[in-house]
Amino acid sequence: MTNKAMTNDHMLIGIVIVAAGRGERAGSAEEGPKQYRPIGGRPVLSHTLKQFVTWPRSGPIVVVIHPEDRSLYDDATSGLHDPQRIIVTFGGATRQQSVLAGLQALSGTSATHVMIHDAARPFIDHWVLDRVATMLDSGAPAVLPVIPVTDTLKRGGNDGLVQETVSRTGLYAAQTPQSFRLSDILDAHAKAAASGRHDFTDDASIAEWAGLPVTLAEGSVDNIKLTVKRDMAMADEKLSRFVVPDVRTGNGYDVHQLEPGDGVTLCGVFIPHHLKLSGHSDADVALHALTDALLATCGAGDIGDHFPPTDMQWRGAASTIFLEHAAKLVRDRGGVITNADVSLIAEAPKIAPHRDQMRKNLADTLGITIDCCSVKATTNEKMGFVGRNEGIAAIATATVVYRRSVE
Repeated sequence: MTNKAMTNDHMLIGIVIVAAGRGERAGSAEEGPKQYRPIGGRPVLSHTLKQFVTWPRSGPIVVVIHPEDRSLYDDATSGLHDPQRIIVTFGGATRQQSVLAGLQALSGTSATHVMIHDAARPFIDHWVLDRVATMLDSGAPAVLPVIPVTDTLKRGGNDGLVQETVSRTGLYAAQTPQSFRLSDILDAHAKAAASGRHDFTDDASIAEWAGLPVTLAEGSVDNIKLTVKRDMAMADEKLSRFVVPDVRTGNGYDVHQLEPGDGVTLCGVFIPHHLKLSGHSDADVALHALTDALLATCGAGDIGDHFPPTDMQWRGAASTIFLEHAAKLVRDRGGVITNADVSLIAEAPKIAPHRDQMRKNLADTLGITIDCCSVKATTNEKMGFVGRNEGIAAIATATVVYRRSVE
């Protein structure tokens, strides 16, 4: 753990992010839980978690998820810094049970204090976190970020008529992260569970029930909780205004020797020939070059890092597997593949009769239209190893557009 996370007699602030809900009000079940739906090109949880991962004072982070959502969580959080700081645990049937599970997981770390935050509040900022932390520094056992209620409040009756106007003086809307001394809130949650109390609406109310004084801190009007489908749409629109295109071009080069055989595979097309390409897989030099080009756009190494030739499971494997893997890595990082271009350098066999099928194979594998795929071929004018029919080379270029927030 970094020293900057430690202040005030070794006070260490751990984080519990509650992400085990199902989010029924935010859309159809087919869309999945709201914390994994995209806003601004990334899942809600990714935005939320990033704010805590990058906050200088955050210590260990516990994310509480639904037992069925592990793959969704892994996809949503790929690429985040310091993954070793993040502990994943499973929640219960209610938010209260999920928070208790998160606190119990955090109690196994060196954290002395905890911030409990809703995954569906992706617009939390470091200024709010700093204000809450300052109050913890001063010795407050519980801190609640709030914003004053500004709307006029009415109490209605069963008859649909207004019974009275409620004074908004001293009324606040509660936000998260709600923050506490870890031992205090863990004890309060455990006592509430043991007593059969499962009706608390937030962690501050459990602290109040347990007799802990709760200090109010200034929250933020931007720190909204995404609840219904319209909230998701507004959040996506807000983030999209602060996204600039990030166009990246990757290049790949590969070469394979020719040896006696019955044909070569290029761009997924087998072409009968009196020679074949030598390689651990099917030796599709074109797809190998294009795989490297895609990996280059997101700094993911090269084909050998992901599919080492020393691994026997790839012996004779179709190179479309490699290209599909690279395309998925690009998409997982928010990239959109817009163009793929392959140039083959060979004296033989003839490529032109197979070009359209090659382009179709690229389009199908990458999930783009055929007009975004190009395959070309040229000879080496009898010069060098290509000119002597000793091998075939390929040069590939991939263009990918990523979304990048302006921060």
